[in-house]
Parts: sequence; structure tokens; C-alpha cells
Amino acid sequence: MGFNMSEPEERVLRLRISGIEPESIVDGPGIRMTIFVQGCPHRCPHCHNPQTHDFNGGHFLPIQEILEMIEENDILDGITFSGGEPFSQAEELVPLAREIKERGYNLVIYTGYLYEDLLASSSKIPAYLELLSFADILVDGPFIYAERTLDAPFKGSENQRAIDVQKSLSEGRVVLFS
Repeated sequence: MGFNMSEPEERVLRLRISGIEPESIVDGPGIRMTIFVQGCPHRCPHCHNPQTHDFNGGHFLPIQEILEMIEENDILDGITFSGGEPFSQAEELVPLAREIKERGYNLVIYTGYLYEDLLASSSKIPAYLELLSFADILVDGPFIYAERTLDAPFKGSENQRAIDVQKSLSEGRVVLFS
């Protein structure tokens, strides 16, 4: 599996999640499993998932169970981390992201943070950059109700960006997903 068993089991082998959508067509390209992590510091007004805000809510789920759910569904194109705020559990998501990419799936991550802020914070929280390194698309920025949209693929509000993470990391600038 590739897990570092020398780290505490709680930090490596399970996530605090709100829920899982086994087959979604709105959280990234193709058919994807969306994992809604629990806990969010942003608490955007009119958030689509307010039940994910409480850091003590939801339940723990072993990463192995999530991987088994992914492997049992042979129509999936990719996996999405949503929330809540995935970067609040960046260290916990890194092993899962690694396993997802090793299995050949694309990975989309939704965050209320800006891409640039995640990069700037990665010197203090290295797991931010490590998690980003596995992402194909990052939808960044807080949900802003006054800018909500139903017309922009994968975004809830116009201020959010769908970023091609791999191109952005290699070019050293933000490259939007097209």
C-alpha cells in the first residue's frame, strides 16, 4: 500500500469525513467519487455543504475502506476531495492522494484557499505542496454567494478558478484548466 507505518495510525490511515458521493458528474470531469472531508475554517455564507463545517462532526473512515470503494467501482474516471476544507486534513489526504494517482485516476481538489496562498504557506505546512503535487485540477477560492453561478463548470461562484495544477507547478504561474 505504500503507507508509512512508523507514523501514528490515526494520522495516516483514516480521515474525518462528512460523506462520500459514489458517482458524481458535477465535481470534475467524467464520473467521479467525491469525498467530502469534515471541518472547514472558511464557513462561507450560503455554503452548499454547511454540515461539513464542524471540525468535530462527521465520522472517521479508514483510507483502506475508501480505496476499496474506489476499486469496486469500475466506471470511475477520477476522485474529488471536497468539503469542508481538504487542506485542513492535508497530511491525512496525502497517502490517499498518492494511492489514487498510483491507480491511474485523476484528482480534483476544492479549496476555499487561493492557490498562491497554499504555495506561500507550504514552507510552514509542507503537506500543502505535497497534496497539490498529486492534484490535476484545483478549484480555489471561497464561495461568494453574490457571484454564484450555475453556468461555470465545476465552480460555485465566478471568483473561483479551475487551475491546471501540474502545468501551474511546472511553469511557476497559474494556468487555468481548459
